[in-house]
Amino acid sequence: MRSPARAGRFGIPRGENGMVPDSSATAARLKRPSWKDPRLLVGVLMVLASMAGVIFLIGSADRTTEVYAAREGIAVGERLTQENVVAAKVRLGDTEQHYITVEAGLPQDVVATQRIGKDQLVPRASLGAVDQLNRKPVALNVEQTLPSQAVAGARVDVWVAQPDAKNGFSEPKLILPGAEIAEVANGSTALGSSKTTVLMVLVEDKQMPALLGAQANEAKISVVWNPGGAR
Repeated sequence: MRSPARAGRFGIPRGENGMVPDSSATAARLKRPSWKDPRLLVGVLMVLASMAGVIFLIGSADRTTEVYAAREGIAVGERLTQENVVAAKVRLGDTEQHYITVEAGLPQDVVATQRIGKDQLVPRASLGAVDQLNRKPVALNVEQTLPSQAVAGARVDVWVAQPDAKNGFSEPKLILPGAEIAEVANGSTALGSSKTTVLMVLVEDKQMPALLGAQANEAKISVVWNPGGAR
């Protein structure tokens, strides 16, 4: 029958032969991993990849692009020039392709096909060739007082009352529903006796004969602001 291991000096157990057990196996387990250890290399690579991903995301979120914006309102049919646009730094992300960048420069041989408001970014969808314009500005002399909302870019309904045989006017008819105002200016009557307002409204070719005929017949033209007239 084997006798149990006896404790040596300082309480360290001894083996059957009375010797202290070799601690080399324990030391091997506690040995620091070297740079050649594949597990350590994989861990370092994972940390670096994570840091690179975070840096990339932060950099992408903070990236700005210089694009053109309208210095003042750009009317339909107006070309883009250095005088009517300014550069603006904005964060666009995936929508950058829809705007005119400073790097690309101002496009040639195109005009605004839709009004671009002051400080608004210039969208590519609002530009086109001159022959793509389906609306043309026509001047209307309006003697009535217009509401403050009747400004460039707003919509108005244009009513016409034709002269009748009794030196009066017939019942007004709506000939231009939701016409867009291109410009508002001050005017006067032929003798300068009274002030009028000159509205430049955008008229489609198919609507042009009715409006021009009313003007030629000296019909009474009235303009009504239409807040829901945008198309």
